[in-house]
Amino acid sequence: MLKDENRIFTNLYGMHDRTLAGAKARGHWDGTAEIIKKGPEWIINEMKTSGLRGRGGAGFPTGLKWSFMPKESDGRPAYLVVNADESEPGTCKDREIMRHDPHTLVEGCMIASFAMNAHACYIYIRGEYIREKEALQAAIDEAYEAGLVGKNAAKSGWDFDIYLTHGAGAYICGEETALLESLEGKKGMPRMKPPFPAGAGLYGCPTTVNNVESIAVVPTILRRGGEWFASMGRPNNAGTKLFAISGHVNNPCVVEEEMSISFEELIEKHCGGIRGGWDNLKAVIPGGSSVPCVRGEHMRDAIMDFDALKEKGSSLGTAAVIVMDNSTDMIKAIWRLSKFYKHESCGQCTPCREGTGWMMRVMARLVKGDASPEEIDMLFDVTKQVEGHTICALGDAAAWPIQGLIKNFRDEIEDRIKDKRLAGMAAE
Repeated sequence: MLKDENRIFTNLYGMHDRTLAGAKARGHWDGTAEIIKKGPEWIINEMKTSGLRGRGGAGFPTGLKWSFMPKESDGRPAYLVVNADESEPGTCKDREIMRHDPHTLVEGCMIASFAMNAHACYIYIRGEYIREKEALQAAIDEAYEAGLVGKNAAKSGWDFDIYLTHGAGAYICGEETALLESLEGKKGMPRMKPPFPAGAGLYGCPTTVNNVESIAVVPTILRRGGEWFASMGRPNNAGTKLFAISGHVNNPCVVEEEMSISFEELIEKHCGGIRGGWDNLKAVIPGGSSVPCVRGEHMRDAIMDFDALKEKGSSLGTAAVIVMDNSTDMIKAIWRLSKFYKHESCGQCTPCREGTGWMMRVMARLVKGDASPEEIDMLFDVTKQVEGHTICALGDAAAWPIQGLIKNFRDEIEDRIKDKRLAGMAAE
């Protein structure tokens, strides 16, 4: 359970002043120049000590990612790009940072960019986030006016510029290389890797792409020390985390909690329990719509971190916890997700372009029971042909929810096919 004094996002619910004055009163922008004076190597080592893993879904160690950037410039500029294209269904944590605590992100951009020798940072914000963009732009303007960013940022001797770019509402631009393509004014389509962004990213220059939450926690980690952050959560799953809990709970919310909190404690403490009680829990999607669902009875004792949820056959992802009770039609719910991924596929890779549509159409028939039992295995087989065979992870994201459905709720699919067949026979 997270103690109040360990909270990083002190204005998550917008109860306090989100302006620069309010942020400073809560301890942000405090001694930023002193942190910069300790040098890039100290910052990166402290981030490695903290054990912070990327908060955008993949969970890659942040300090390690930063260390891939070239130490000496070969003449090309370096860039930090912040992925604020939060488009994963169920995920709504970064928007709370941007609209209520934006200075945590602006200061984080400044320190992280310095650590990677980048004089410029681009924040790519989701097309639908209109008010969030306004709040974030206001915070950036305040930081410029106060001399915290710009020439000699925060009197550190470091020149730093920050730009906010608005996307146009394409889910695929949340994939880091598609985001870079979009930033360059091209169609948002993922790039082949290698080269990785650290070698050739934005405009062919060394680039690191990080999630909003990953960057926003940086200043507090450096002020309080990597060891402090690492002291929370289980080993290899350190720190605090924003959980976005939606669906059939009594009080849906976004909350900052300690990593490795149990699912039961998270729901009881912050959400007022499951709607209709724990016996009414049917399934949980623990990490945003692209991860496999877990049956309710297997979820109650689950630990909410990267490693424990992997053991449950799912993933922590962005920690967007979608709770479903017994009123949910699981087949229809997963069909709806497959419809989303079919719509959002960029169409570059054949398995994804063809497979997402094919899977959606089979799912639509399964919702009605218009299929034969053999088609369940055929559908599973097709998900395996899509998964891992595309340039980016959208193919995986389309395949995993269906795999989770077949593994956990196969009996429901079979019953629906049987009921439809019996109804047809009765009608004859």
